[in-house]
Amino acid sequence: MGCVLLTGIAGFIGSHLGESLVRDGWSIRGVDAFTDTYALGQKRDNLAALSRSPMVQLVTGDLARDDLHGLLEGVDAVVHLAGEPGVPASWGTAFATYVERNVIATQRLLEAATAAGVSRFVHASSSSVYGPDGGPLVESAVLRPLSPYGATKLAGEVLVGAYAQQRGLSTVSLRYFSVYGPRQRPDMATHRFIEALLDHRPLVVYGDGRQARDFTFVADIVAATSAALTAAVATGSVLNVARGESVEVRDLIGIIAEELGAEPRIEHRPQRAGDTPRTEGCADAARELLRWEPVTDLRSGVRRQIEWHLRRRLETQEPLAGAAAGTLSHVVLPVSSPRTPEEPEAVGAVGAVGAGELPRGPR
Repeated sequence: MGCVLLTGIAGFIGSHLGESLVRDGWSIRGVDAFTDTYALGQKRDNLAALSRSPMVQLVTGDLARDDLHGLLEGVDAVVHLAGEPGVPASWGTAFATYVERNVIATQRLLEAATAAGVSRFVHASSSSVYGPDGGPLVESAVLRPLSPYGATKLAGEVLVGAYAQQRGLSTVSLRYFSVYGPRQRPDMATHRFIEALLDHRPLVVYGDGRQARDFTFVADIVAATSAALTAAVATGSVLNVARGESVEVRDLIGIIAEELGAEPRIEHRPQRAGDTPRTEGCADAARELLRWEPVTDLRSGVRRQIEWHLRRRLETQEPLAGAAAGTLSHVVLPVSSPRTPEEPEAVGAVGAVGAGELPRGPR
């Protein structure tokens, strides 16, 4: 199948996608900065299955800062999932981090991919690029992001389109809608609600609970992203990836509570800036062009996420042996021991692919 450069491989979607690509016969060069957006332990656990595959190579590095020379040597296609997530945290001084990780990192990777002549560049965008309009949202809708996060994701999309039009890079941008499922980030609603019910704590809901989202299961997101690697689509295409069904947050809570046999206690707080009242995506274009269909209904997906939460609680809190030992192919810097400021920086380009860490380079 060839080699895919997968950025954000240790994340929620990235780790699932990595496993799927390996099953399909791809080899993977995975890049992750292991930022502190959430616990390193969960990211390390996300890589447990991938750590056992000889088809996977991990490179630890910062796409916005490090020297990318050689990173794409031998790479056939790129899936760019890495970035700074989350609407609420993107306001104020944190915006600089969002620009760096969602815009600058994307532009630098686009330059490297163009120079390497990769066959396809798949970019993960977000439904946050849309405005407050009611659904179903189509790709041609007016884009009016309500948050700095959404603005940086839109900027990334625009850059991808520019490289497609002016530099001849074959690109696809996918607008993901409210992804949930096993390994979901701790700040996301479904994760928070399940954990609160398991701990017998109140569920914190921002707003009145009537805000609605198009909850899309991670396996369906992965299937669409995999298809985008090889589908015959026009360069510069932008596609919604959504189940196409809008569900109110209070109804999501009801499903989770029923599955757990619990009575939720809800603690309402003011709506957060940047939260859109409703999202519902029309994914007809993805269905046609990617020959893709979302197959997981909300209750089934929630059940699978709950099972993941319960398994995590039964497992030891000690780091996984494989990941802690650095058994990912060609890893020099162990996943369980990210470099501290006192440790020396790696030298040499990733083109040698044994380095395991991107060398620091000029911005």
